[in-house]
Amino acid sequence: MIIDEVSKFLKKYQLEDKTIIVGFSGGFDSMCLLDVLSKLHNTEEFKELNIIAAHFNHNWRGAEALKEQEICKLFASSKGFEFYTKTGAVPLKKSENEARLARYEFFEDAYEYYDADAVFTAHNRDDNAETVLYRVIKGTGLVGLKGISEKRDYFYRPILNISRTEILKYCEENNLIPNFDSSNDDIQFKRNFLRLNVIPILEKINTNVKDSLCNLAKVARSEDLIIEEYLEILRKNIYDGEKLISVEYAKLSKPVKFRILHEFVQKLDLDYDYKKINEIYEFIENNITQKNGSTLSLATSLWLYVDNKIIETIPPKVKKFSENINVIIDDLGEYYIGDKKLTIKKYEEKELFVFPEATSNFVYVDLSKIKMPLTIRTRQDGDMISPFGMSGSMKLKKYLNSKCIPRHNRDNLLLLTDKKEILWVIGVGISNKIGVVDTPTHVIEINNR
Repeated sequence: MIIDEVSKFLKKYQLEDKTIIVGFSGGFDSMCLLDVLSKLHNTEEFKELNIIAAHFNHNWRGAEALKEQEICKLFASSKGFEFYTKTGAVPLKKSENEARLARYEFFEDAYEYYDADAVFTAHNRDDNAETVLYRVIKGTGLVGLKGISEKRDYFYRPILNISRTEILKYCEENNLIPNFDSSNDDIQFKRNFLRLNVIPILEKINTNVKDSLCNLAKVARSEDLIIEEYLEILRKNIYDGEKLISVEYAKLSKPVKFRILHEFVQKLDLDYDYKKINEIYEFIENNITQKNGSTLSLATSLWLYVDNKIIETIPPKVKKFSENINVIIDDLGEYYIGDKKLTIKKYEEKELFVFPEATSNFVYVDLSKIKMPLTIRTRQDGDMISPFGMSGSMKLKKYLNSKCIPRHNRDNLLLLTDKKEILWVIGVGISNKIGVVDTPTHVIEINNR
């Protein structure tokens, strides 16, 4: 029974008393899942479950979609679940990939808003088979053949092993009346075309083709585990958090680079194929020695950045400090800039004085020729700096170019300034105006709160 499968799933991942966002379109799959969770929530074992039904309106079908939205709200309310909904921006491009990206961004917003523990989506066994077939046709390699994962980060698929036939039967037996999304019959969408036109033909060759495709995914996952044992050793050297270290990546053979790029792109949840991976591979090969770097568009408002130090993505939502940041430093003490704390104190001669690295979060400085107040802010037009150890001054932009600071990171740099004169680009370098020749007068340090 489906209810038993979901019960086992909750126990497997220790989610019996957690806050869970459930992606709820109101279709057969998600209505089945929400109804099952409602039944489990009414038992002693799962009474602490906190369920939020999250419905995203793609804003493609006007009044029809609004009606479905209202039906979803009423159903969630009838089960005692909170309902969270948003409508896509106008116009959201009518493509499967754009829709998926918008939907998952919505789920992520809900996850953060409710401080949830998990997001459940209602992908089923048939979805998995269709995904594997789609990726075979696209040529996405072994990684793609693994199909839909049961768990990825905080996203879970509790009915992934349940067939669509079982789900339809459950809805019928429990008198559920799901929404019918007319776009599901639109064969201009590739997955619909596969489900409605291609798979029925394949079933004439193999009546169990869906099971075969799901089994192929199992084999691919098994084979992938073998490769993972080898890759795990490499990753320690080539990754810096979510970024790839260019010099380490460059040492890899072409097949391993392709594998790394497969997983790099897959983490972004993008629609990809061999052609796309090869495009990214060629772009990196052509730009990996550049000091100032180049960007390649991966999707709407998402770019790949490559230079001789890092390979990373520039996301659509780059967290920036407020443009109005303007913290006045008028004396010794502590100052707060967003989630940062800056401390300025006098240098005690008993301290061991060693020049820190330019990228350090603290500096020894000589403020004997500088008058307070100073300002902590982000960059502005006309900013100048006299780099320590060099004669003369230069525009901040030119200085940041010389330091190979990626353009997309520059608006996040904090600057210690005296009007338009930059004294310290925090984490990058200092000015001759406060550079120490003999003995420091002060120590400045910045840390997270």
